[in-house]
Amino acid sequence: MYDLVVVGAGPYGLSVAAHAAVHGLRLRTFGRSMESWHAMPSGMFLKSEPWASHLSDPERAYGLDAYAATRGVRATHGVPLPVDLFAGYGDWFARQAVPALDERLIGSVAPGRDAFELRTEDGEALRARTVALAVGVLPFMEIPGPLRGLPRRYVTHSSHHGELDRFTGRDVTVVGAGQAALETASLLVEGGAATVRILARADRLQWNTVPPPLDRGPWPRVRVPHTGLGCGWRNKLYADTPGVFRRLPAATRERIFGSALGPAGAWWLRERFASVGDVRLGQWITAAAVTGDERLRLDVTGPEGTAVLETDHVIAATGFTPSLDRAGVLAPELRGALRRVGAGGAPEVGGLFESSWPGLFLAGLLTAPSYGPSMRFVLGAEYTAGRLVRGVRRRLRAGVRGGAVGRPRTGGRTPVSA
Repeated sequence: MYDLVVVGAGPYGLSVAAHAAVHGLRLRTFGRSMESWHAMPSGMFLKSEPWASHLSDPERAYGLDAYAATRGVRATHGVPLPVDLFAGYGDWFARQAVPALDERLIGSVAPGRDAFELRTEDGEALRARTVALAVGVLPFMEIPGPLRGLPRRYVTHSSHHGELDRFTGRDVTVVGAGQAALETASLLVEGGAATVRILARADRLQWNTVPPPLDRGPWPRVRVPHTGLGCGWRNKLYADTPGVFRRLPAATRERIFGSALGPAGAWWLRERFASVGDVRLGQWITAAAVTGDERLRLDVTGPEGTAVLETDHVIAATGFTPSLDRAGVLAPELRGALRRVGAGGAPEVGGLFESSWPGLFLAGLLTAPSYGPSMRFVLGAEYTAGRLVRGVRRRLRAGVRGGAVGRPRTGGRTPVSA
């Protein structure tokens, strides 16, 4: 019987495991280290500043700058960080701070009589008093309705792709107006795609501005403070006070989650993106079908009505929706018992990242509707990891006293994670 099993080995899962390891918990961590980051196309860069991209360990000994020093490079403000360097940093962090990472995936998490029952992808069964679910963003990929169900030969999500060389000489339509869409389109042009177009509901593209220097006078620092989510006081509130965000009225949280830090391209991408000549804004796909000559026929609606577009492939760079219905690793009886917030069906998360099922803790994107926009970025791992492990330790003590671990709450809130 384990005290804690961490499901996931991205920035949040590794950070939680690093904090749990120092407390002597009987711990197992499962997942392929930085899997989604390693899968990104070469040539991509982080949108976040390096100083806002640290994983979290209790002593803060294994930050990104420490890893960069081992590579003989510097992670510098205002200089885009290559994704492959960041993925390597996560692997190094795991070796330094996470004991015995098991790179198998967990296939299911189910409730037991007095603990959680887990099963690995190859069939090993194990039991845990508490579970931290940190599965990243991949289970929550959002693809526009008319494109769902079409074969991956014709439609993919931007997260499906490593290298993009399969599209050399082909006609590709990228759907979206955020960083993933704009950078994917740029890489496609640079990689030799014959035709690349952007199709987006937005009526204009948004671009982040060049960040001001860190070393500024006192008045500029007060007027427009730096934060890990960009400059400005609103972003500072999102970045520094997720606990305050959680206490806002549910309707306010939902509105902010749906609108804050909307789609925008990084400042350093704008010049490269100029090579994408076909940008169609204020338009969206209403129907899609495979034609007789094995292309995609898209019905595209915009201000001037509906038109027909043919393309070889559509890449949907349309983000992620943190819905419990997509958390397939959770057994149906566990998933169905969790309290939810918002129209998207995200789980309700308590003050120390515990769900409404005692002993089941959540980290990363699934907690963003409760804790705010910072949980959509690596930045949120620092706020999450130590607090979540504190909640685990309290829950273990409460479970030993009252037998609560692994049993659903029937109403109200538990004081353990208040």
